[in-house]
Amino acid sequence: MTVQNISSQNLNSERWVYIGTYTEKLPHVNGNAEGIYHAKFNTNTGELRVLGVTAGISNPSFLTFHPTLPVLYAVSEATGALGEVIAFNIDATTGALSEINRQSTHGNSPCHVAIDATGHFVFVANYSTGNVCMYNVQANGGLNAASDVVQHRGSSVNASRQEGPHAHSVTLDPQNRHVIAADLGLDRLMVYAWDANKLVNTGTGATPAGAGPRHIAFHPKSYVYAINELDSTVTAFHYHAATGELTPIETASTVPADFGGTSYCADIHIDAAGKFLYGSNRGHDSIAIFAIDESNGKLTALGYESTQGKFPRNFAIDPSGKFLLAANQNSSSIAVYHINAQTGLLTPTGQVLAVPTPVCVAFWR
Repeated sequence: MTVQNISSQNLNSERWVYIGTYTEKLPHVNGNAEGIYHAKFNTNTGELRVLGVTAGISNPSFLTFHPTLPVLYAVSEATGALGEVIAFNIDATTGALSEINRQSTHGNSPCHVAIDATGHFVFVANYSTGNVCMYNVQANGGLNAASDVVQHRGSSVNASRQEGPHAHSVTLDPQNRHVIAADLGLDRLMVYAWDANKLVNTGTGATPAGAGPRHIAFHPKSYVYAINELDSTVTAFHYHAATGELTPIETASTVPADFGGTSYCADIHIDAAGKFLYGSNRGHDSIAIFAIDESNGKLTALGYESTQGKFPRNFAIDPSGKFLLAANQNSSSIAVYHINAQTGLLTPTGQVLAVPTPVCVAFWR
């Protein structure tokens, strides 16, 4: 009887996980995946197992989900062509994906996709062309053609990486009032409000020159943290939700002081309690761990956990808050860690799952 109860509990604790990948050879990666992989993750045991793949999609690098419908959105970083954003139905029983429709992103190298809390609007960032798109969502979760395309302009101090705008992510604030686009090429967080069809720039937040903001994370107490790819740092901001204004607080390194190698930050997440911040280092090949001072938003470095692989890209905290999954792009693996809720530190579970060139790890209900 005990065995049956545990088995039932474990079964009920399984969650779908979708893994975005690179399927083609690119200047920065030897993509060898087939498409979007779907897997099951057990939030009791930490077990991750891949069950299938939706093939035939060019570089489906980043993923997100509709808040109420069984629909997944993926950007396609097609080489030699304009990018696309694709809507898929999810079979809740098998995890399989079936395409609803796709739309042009009106730019090259779309690298991030997000949806607002109402499920009515989707946003995409195009890295190479430095622009941001907005889409209206149809009743079935499909996408209309882009209702607005906003082109960023300018440059910053790094001549090889910041010669022009490079929009790298689009993130909705917790109030669902603004979407913030981190632009690596401008050293700016571009803040947008929106109506039914248009994006309206309401302000910006500046990172240090040459930092190269990539992704951001919101803290429950009105702080925003931008992880900076080019100088391996995190910049903390105070966020004024009513206006979208961002006021810098401090910038902290994501690598140890004695590290002398080359490293580039990628992803950033905060635990649900708002106590700890995590960031991935590609080169140092680690997850940087910080404590957050909730009284002022400042960070204290707690340590650096090896990702047991090369070039960790995206990572995710599971819905239970007990585990962290790190996607090692260049070693084609996903490593699983237990999160200590009291200290924030990570402990490897011993599981390192082989997945070809993983870029994004996304949990679905």
